[in-house]
Amino acid sequence: MQRRTFLIASAATAAARGALAQDVYPARPITMLIGYTAGGLTDVMTRTLAERMSRELGQSIVVDNKAGAATSIASSIVAQGRPDGYTLLMGTTSLAINPALQPNLPPKNPDVDLVPIGTAYYTPFALLVRKDLPGQTMAQFIAHAKANPGKLTVASSGIGSVNHLLLELFNRQAGVQLIHVPYRGATQALIDLRGGRIDATFATPQDAIPLLTDGSGRALAISSSEPLALLPGIPTVAQTLQGFNGVFWQGLFAPKGTPEPVVKRLSDALRAATTDPELRKKVAERGVTLQPGGPDDLRKQLAAESVMWGRTVREANIKPE
Repeated sequence: MQRRTFLIASAATAAARGALAQDVYPARPITMLIGYTAGGLTDVMTRTLAERMSRELGQSIVVDNKAGAATSIASSIVAQGRPDGYTLLMGTTSLAINPALQPNLPPKNPDVDLVPIGTAYYTPFALLVRKDLPGQTMAQFIAHAKANPGKLTVASSGIGSVNHLLLELFNRQAGVQLIHVPYRGATQALIDLRGGRIDATFATPQDAIPLLTDGSGRALAISSSEPLALLPGIPTVAQTLQGFNGVFWQGLFAPKGTPEPVVKRLSDALRAATTDPELRKKVAERGVTLQPGGPDDLRKQLAAESVMWGRTVREANIKPE
């Protein structure tokens, strides 16, 4: 009887300690993994949001760059991590692309293996064309492409990249045959566009601005459904091709099994960051739009984009490098 009483008391004590640990979360620094190298937009934005979240949480957030394998190194570490809220993933559009493009890469089922915390931000692309390409509007560009099937070249930053899939999505919706020219990153593609060796590319706003400034490129449209303040006066592709929408996004995830109160604490901190007016104004200068949203919003976004990009990969028969 005494032993049974002792066990019950021990279980109650353990439960109380667990509840207390949960109540004081986070009690130590948090690690936030990202599948990209330091210095790029995704890295800068992750660190910016992490710093703002840390103020809400009262604990530091350490950003750890685990680049490689189409971001799956970072995402698989988190998917296999302890579900205690101390190892997080700043995931990206690659979570929606990889299952169709490279199905052997882990996590094979990010919608199951990861718990969504909230949406973070998105950035669209500008359809940038060489300065002397015929046509001044999206409709004229499409007409020119239809009159010259298989002749216009469009660069991307690599096979399976978001701007490559945007090209394939555009081909299908516009009924054109633009030729994909993959590069290893955006830098050389922009150099060749400036030199007239390629006809167009879907470029990030920050990459597009130098060519727009010196007149070596023209922006015909923005790939998001909403216009971009950084590029005023540039229409959206959707104004010509109804329903067209393709962006690069980031959202925060935790390992499967992370307690709901911990997810809510993190989601609230992320929302505080993405609704910060000062931060919103600051990142808008980079062509970035903060995207406040909770776990359900991120879950729906991942599901919808997995369908869209999966269909694009299959219909265009895209194979990884």
